[in-house]
Amino acid sequence: MTQEERRIYLIRELQHEMPQYKDIVLSDNDEEQWKVLRSLFNVRPPYPASSDFLKIQDEYLSEMIRQRGIVEANDLPRTKSNPNITLWQGDITTLRCDAIVNAANSALLGCWQPCHSCIDNIVHSLSGVQLRIKCNEIMQAQGYEEETGTAKITPAYNLPCKYVLHTVGPIISGPLCKNDCDLLASCYQSCLELAVANGVKSIAFCCISTGVFHFPQQQAAEIAIKTVKQFLEADSSIRQVIFNVFTDKDLAIYQKLLNEIQL
Repeated sequence: MTQEERRIYLIRELQHEMPQYKDIVLSDNDEEQWKVLRSLFNVRPPYPASSDFLKIQDEYLSEMIRQRGIVEANDLPRTKSNPNITLWQGDITTLRCDAIVNAANSALLGCWQPCHSCIDNIVHSLSGVQLRIKCNEIMQAQGYEEETGTAKITPAYNLPCKYVLHTVGPIISGPLCKNDCDLLASCYQSCLELAVANGVKSIAFCCISTGVFHFPQQQAAEIAIKTVKQFLEADSSIRQVIFNVFTDKDLAIYQKLLNEIQL
């Protein structure tokens, strides 16, 4: 099957599963078709998927990820101040490393808003429907929502990395307080401890809580760097920690804090 044939097959199967979307009219444009498919991934409940569906979905996503380009984490330069730390600006879902960190919500089931720009959405979209199914299994067994500052680990399925670490950062709705800072530090600490427990040697952190959760970027970066450096000093199991930034503002903040530029 071609990528277009796979994409249309997946859309039709999802429409059959969710008949409320059966009247969606497909354009001939590849990008528009992908938006429809991604949207259907985003709203699909975590019920089981057939082996035929998963086979074609995995073929489709694997080829898409290959075409987007894969970044080898091991080839990225280390910071001048610490040979175990990398600062990199780019799309975390393109990284081939042991684990990436997903900034999740307390339900831990991914973002349900079609094609939303958050990391939770794109991680689930490119991993495949297995990720929401697996997260649902974890949450059903747990029996309550994920607490802020904790973390869970899952396979990464179709992503280039091996694992996804899901952590719930603090939501800031007023002045920043010490508890917010402690909870954010706990996110990084929990991910690092879980990574070591699962044999992870390279881990990429997104800027946890700084998006729709509104944690101030400067303070978030300070907490992230301090927590990671303290952990690396005490435990040498992890060989590479990647601070993945997306915005130019975050890049500048991390560069300054990591002494990567002269100001």
